[in-house]
Amino acid sequence: MTRNRIDYGIDLGTTNSAIARMENGKPVIKKSDLQHDTIPSCVGWNRKGVLMVGDTAMNQLGSDRLRSHSSGSGKVENVFIEFKRTMGTDKRYKPVSVEKEFSSEELSAEVLKKLKSFVQDENVHAAVITVPAKFGTNQLDATGRAAKLAGLDQYELLQEPIAACMAYGLGNTEKNGRWVVFDFGGGTFDVALVKSTDGLLKVLDTEGDNYLGGKNLDYAIVDEVIIPYIRETYALDDVLDDPDKLGLLRDAMKRYAEIAKIQLSFKPEHHILSELGEIPLQDADGNDVELDLVLTRDRLAKVLGPIYQRAIDMTKDLLARNHLEHSALSAVILVGGPTYSPILRDMITAQIREPDTRVDPMTVVAEGAALYASTVKVSEEVASATRDVSKAQLDLGYESTTVQTIEFISVKVIGSNGVSGLVLELERSDGTWASGRRPIDSKGDVVEVELNESAVNGFQVKLYDAQGNRVDCEPDSFNIIQGTQVSAAPLPNNIGIEILRTQDKKRIFHVFKGLEKNTPLPATGVHNGLRTSADLRPGNIKDIVRIPIYEGGTDAHGSLAILNEHIYDAVITGADVPALVPAGSHVDLTIVTDRGVARPVRMKVFFPQLDEEINLEIPYSVQGEVDAEWLDRELDNCETEIDELEEVEGLGESDILSARTELERLRDRFEQNRKDYDAKKEVLEQLKTLMRKLDHLRTESSWPVLQAEILEVYEKLVKANADLGNQQTTMLVQHLKERMDQVFAEKNVRVAKGVKEEMDHLFFKLTEVYQLISTIRYYSESFRMIHWKDAVKAASLLERGRAMVASKPTVETLLPICMELWELTPDDERPTNPGGLLTDY
Repeated sequence: MTRNRIDYGIDLGTTNSAIARMENGKPVIKKSDLQHDTIPSCVGWNRKGVLMVGDTAMNQLGSDRLRSHSSGSGKVENVFIEFKRTMGTDKRYKPVSVEKEFSSEELSAEVLKKLKSFVQDENVHAAVITVPAKFGTNQLDATGRAAKLAGLDQYELLQEPIAACMAYGLGNTEKNGRWVVFDFGGGTFDVALVKSTDGLLKVLDTEGDNYLGGKNLDYAIVDEVIIPYIRETYALDDVLDDPDKLGLLRDAMKRYAEIAKIQLSFKPEHHILSELGEIPLQDADGNDVELDLVLTRDRLAKVLGPIYQRAIDMTKDLLARNHLEHSALSAVILVGGPTYSPILRDMITAQIREPDTRVDPMTVVAEGAALYASTVKVSEEVASATRDVSKAQLDLGYESTTVQTIEFISVKVIGSNGVSGLVLELERSDGTWASGRRPIDSKGDVVEVELNESAVNGFQVKLYDAQGNRVDCEPDSFNIIQGTQVSAAPLPNNIGIEILRTQDKKRIFHVFKGLEKNTPLPATGVHNGLRTSADLRPGNIKDIVRIPIYEGGTDAHGSLAILNEHIYDAVITGADVPALVPAGSHVDLTIVTDRGVARPVRMKVFFPQLDEEINLEIPYSVQGEVDAEWLDRELDNCETEIDELEEVEGLGESDILSARTELERLRDRFEQNRKDYDAKKEVLEQLKTLMRKLDHLRTESSWPVLQAEILEVYEKLVKANADLGNQQTTMLVQHLKERMDQVFAEKNVRVAKGVKEEMDHLFFKLTEVYQLISTIRYYSESFRMIHWKDAVKAASLLERGRAMVASKPTVETLLPICMELWELTPDDERPTNPGGLLTDY
């Protein structure tokens, strides 16, 4: 059948997934073949190579991990789970039963196909798929590829906290306030701050960790409860002291930990007991290894408390940077299986506020995704492919969400299948309102419908012929959500590029104006006034301008680019330009993002002097595996950085102690999982966060020096403005003076550096003509030392330049001469910037 809205929502989770569809104005979970609301996000093959997805695969996972110990050849892998944590990477999964390797998105596609199969009455061609709020560009791209592999001709990605808010907000009578969505899932953690104003939902800010979730909880129980029990009870030093064998044992014990974690959400203690002979492992004394221990909720709280605390600390940081007290919150909404834990709920109540538990943490995201899907129009391509031409075809126009109680529906016939004299009636699904019958044709009509407040209003479309007989039509129903609207999804990260900062030659991450974190999508970012650092000679492919695109969190701007997430290197060569672009030429950049996937899709590079714009498509990319030895060195480098900072006067001891504690935690995590693809990526991402904090600490320690530098630049700027400025520049200088006084009072290093950059830039612009004069003088004095490509032409240019300098030189008259002289200078006699990065000025 043809739907005019997508109507399907999919929660593609790390450990569990679900699908929901809008039916008669309500989101309905489509139950699995075992009549469960969710299925495990688990994919595997049996020994004959037959594909299994969901519960059947999950049942085999535990036995496979146990058999790994008795195989004699290492890990037996036929079943995979938690592959969502390696989305967007080059990680490959190789089952032993089939001759093929699979990427994370290929496995995710199998989960999506399985979910689609639960819909018996129609094929699913379009869906809204939820993603963690902190998913980066590479992960979003991979999710999109999974959707296409699963046969979804149209898909839209929706951040999980927004989906949860849709479901929560619909039944909430309080339409004004600020909510926190606390989403602790199987593999990721997200927290979102959402503002509701008269039912209009807007995500103000997000935070999270793509490597914090139920998986971390399970392995904490393994490492701190089960493995110590085995070490004390059995003679297994040959296994426990071997990293490879220990890794296999940890994997095998994970399911016991997961069961214990779930059980202790509902009772005060759990007996971890394995079946006789279930674990195919004997110790050095010939004893069969068995589990027989009692885990209490109090003991579990000590084990899992530090992990839960990391999530709560992120939530508190989110509130702090938005200047919100806990008392200002209207609700804390829980999402994800681990939030059933009374341990976590008690911690949230004590440190934030008591959670609102009216929604089901396991299904709220899928239900909210379906609600959101009911507001997204089906593409013309999908509509055409699914249209049943044996039915009359209608075109409906309406607002899918509204805060009004009256909505106007435009209706017209676009195909009657030969039936004439058609009559239309709209009836609300609760049976308490109907429009009455009215003639309808290809010219169309507008029908006024009444809406129930704070509800999804489902409407049946009834069509009759001239004799009063029912005529099948498409669409035959539609939904309007009253009282809840979602503003555009926000950009999950800052997006920008790596540039070479002139003042200190550091390669920093510079956020584009318009692509700041939390900007509504779609978004367009610009950065004007950059400069090339090397020549681009037409036709010469060896001449390059490299523009690395990065994304990063709230602390990203001005940090070392390498400490953020790399997306793609845009490269322009001499083959892309029609004429010479000398080093130092102005470049203006624009990056455009997409609505549905929150990723950069296109870059525009404009060279003003050529009046030439180059358009670059930003392709999909994947991240490679983290090299263990390299990561080891980076951990050592971090320790060295902490040691050096410890010697800096003025830094708080608590900051250094906190950094050392975090580094020790990362080392422990790394040593437990040196060969685990996912774990190495997790350690690297959290190490980058730590290194950015250390970079900020070092920056803060340099305040006296920075303050003196700003005063020096300001004095030069005032003098240059007195000699060369005008009314406009004088106003700019006064504005910078006011900002300088403010940062001096606050001692805000980051803002102060920004003020200094602006002063430097204004000074450069004011004195640009002097710099060009200096260039003419330099070439004149160095004329005999330069191996000119054309000495006669260079001499002529210099003669013209000196004549202009002697009269009334301007930037417009001197710049062309300097550019030509630069072109005549041999390549190896010019200053260079390794890598061809753009510079700030």
